[in-house]
Amino acid sequence: MPKSSPASGIKSAPVPASKPGPTVTLSARGAARLKSGHPWVYKSDIASANAEPGGVVTVLDGRGKSYGTALYSSSSQIAIRMISREPVRDLPSLVAQRIRAAISYRKAFVHNTNAYRIVFSEADFLPGLVIDRYNDVLSLQILTQAMDAEPVRGAILETLIAELKPEGILERVDPRIRELEQLLARESGLLWGKKNSTTFTMNDAQVHESKDKNLDSTAGVQFHYGGLEGQKTGAFLDQRENYAAAARYAHGNALDIFCYHGGFALHVAAVCSSVVGVDSSRPALEVAEKNASLNHRELDWIEANAFDLLRDYAAAGNRYETIVLDPPAFAKSKRDLDKALSGYKELNLRALKMLQPGGILITCSCSFAVSPQDFQETIAAAARDAHKSLRLLEIRHASQDHPILLNVPETDYLKCLIFHVSN
Repeated sequence: MPKSSPASGIKSAPVPASKPGPTVTLSARGAARLKSGHPWVYKSDIASANAEPGGVVTVLDGRGKSYGTALYSSSSQIAIRMISREPVRDLPSLVAQRIRAAISYRKAFVHNTNAYRIVFSEADFLPGLVIDRYNDVLSLQILTQAMDAEPVRGAILETLIAELKPEGILERVDPRIRELEQLLARESGLLWGKKNSTTFTMNDAQVHESKDKNLDSTAGVQFHYGGLEGQKTGAFLDQRENYAAAARYAHGNALDIFCYHGGFALHVAAVCSSVVGVDSSRPALEVAEKNASLNHRELDWIEANAFDLLRDYAAAGNRYETIVLDPPAFAKSKRDLDKALSGYKELNLRALKMLQPGGILITCSCSFAVSPQDFQETIAAAARDAHKSLRLLEIRHASQDHPILLNVPETDYLKCLIFHVSN
């Protein structure tokens, strides 16, 4: 029955109950995961969900305590990706704001290049969104239901156009991810502008002093970028700072295994007497050759299986002063760990047998499932079997345009170790 106002005696209408917004309730294990600081909750740890696919949801524990706001996926194993501790009323506006913040971060910490990652998903608090810059062309990948919503897509494009004024923005589509997220199929292609290819420069201010006075020093290495070709979003930007580091130590004749478009090979070419790049992909090697011409460098490129070639070269007694190993991810999950470690050991064992005393080994792993400790122990085992002693010169990670969040170990996936080799 309506209550009367004691001041006036006028009856007031009952206040309607506010309609609850979309919510997801977690199991005790899911809540504990968020308490630990990780922004993901898996589908198996969802107790109940009152939400649409790709919805912005309030995350609750079993007692109704709110943990903040998340993006919900109805199909991914990662059902919850936290996006804010506060309520989020306007996701497109929040996305635009965080893209601007990500651009400001790169202006502060990324130098000597016009190619770098602008947005790195969770590491920039934009889960499911990856954006790379290649000079005047931008490339983006959308990996979640929420980021694929048209209002969010519109906010992404508008912000990039306003802030960076590119000549073209294209989308690289991963069909497998879109299928897993139950999103409509799309083709990779140009979203805005007219340009989908360009050239870009890495490490422009790095001038390497050559021990061979007949060699020119280099100030920056140029690369071709074909926006709709190649792996990932077009290039391995996460290795950019490691390319420059490799050139500080490399010398003599060099072998770059899994060279792809020549990132390591072209950087060490300025300080090495000869460089051979090896990859199993002929299209990748064709781009590498174009990149060598662009930089006025003469390198040898070999199409081969890396394991077979290293075995044959080691048996033939080939010797090098510098060897780079930059293989693809051998372990996509923990299930692949033993096989991956076996592969890393074999690669590094073969390389170490061919390295001269005083040589340099640059060895990498981009497998998150392989921990830094696992990787170092594997290299140590390879060195023992090769009867070589290693001095660790540098432990390196991804370039600073790929930020690492301490509470999200998945962002710290790339390992690059540089060793001095002795008998």
